[in-house]
Amino acid sequence: MAEKLSMYLAFPFVQNTLIVGVLIALCSSLLGVVLVLRRFSFIGDGLSHVAFGAMAAAAVIGFSDDMPFILAVTIICAVILLKSGRNSAVKGDAAVAMLSVSSLAVGYLLMNVFPSSSNISGDVCTTLFGSTSILTLSENDVRLCVILSAVTVILFVYFYNRIFAVTFDEEFSTACGTNAKLCNVFTAVITAVVIVLSMKLAGALLISALVVFPALSAMRVFRSFMAVTISSAIISVSCALAGMLVSILAGTPVGSTIAAADMIMFAVFFVMGKILGRR
Repeated sequence: MAEKLSMYLAFPFVQNTLIVGVLIALCSSLLGVVLVLRRFSFIGDGLSHVAFGAMAAAAVIGFSDDMPFILAVTIICAVILLKSGRNSAVKGDAAVAMLSVSSLAVGYLLMNVFPSSSNISGDVCTTLFGSTSILTLSENDVRLCVILSAVTVILFVYFYNRIFAVTFDEEFSTACGTNAKLCNVFTAVITAVVIVLSMKLAGALLISALVVFPALSAMRVFRSFMAVTISSAIISVSCALAGMLVSILAGTPVGSTIAAADMIMFAVFFVMGKILGRR
């Protein structure tokens, strides 16, 4: 198995896959901590459906490069969903559910009415659950992912204190002079970027696993925001690496394998939390 793995790792497309997967997992984990604490865990799933609908619309319009269009639509929807903050949790949940179902329905309808290939079921399944398309990333895809991931991490570190304040008490942070609306827009933009980048890795229906599971796993054991954030990043990157390597060796779907690794890690940390006496 070691020889087989070393043989695969010698291929540039496999190296690109690992690089992109690790970067996406890192950004997803940083974002996941904020979304879970703000009770917006479901927004990743909702925005992934928005991206699915935007992808179908881009195919109908005939865009040769659909990434800018999908990013723009997803960012706009993310800003709309997050701008009202945590005080409108019920309305936020309802808005996410409505947008999620509507986008999924419109996207599937467009793919059937204006099919871009003869294998509609395969296209839909690939988009929703991910596929081996992550292994065929172009140099431009890898370059774009690296740039966007680096910008995301740098901005998160730079605005860390403000994100921390807004996450736990938006009203108090606003009273202290923090621009909470700007932080919400920043969170929305990062969320949209991560969701769009993650679609080739995990598919539209499995992106939430990359966002939610690492944060929830870290919260079973750690209690400080810094410790949870760092632990979530380590868990997410480890699960992504393990999932991609198993997928390459065993031929399993990439997104599903990574999600399974995240589930196993959550179970481990849940037991650890019980042993340590965490509630």
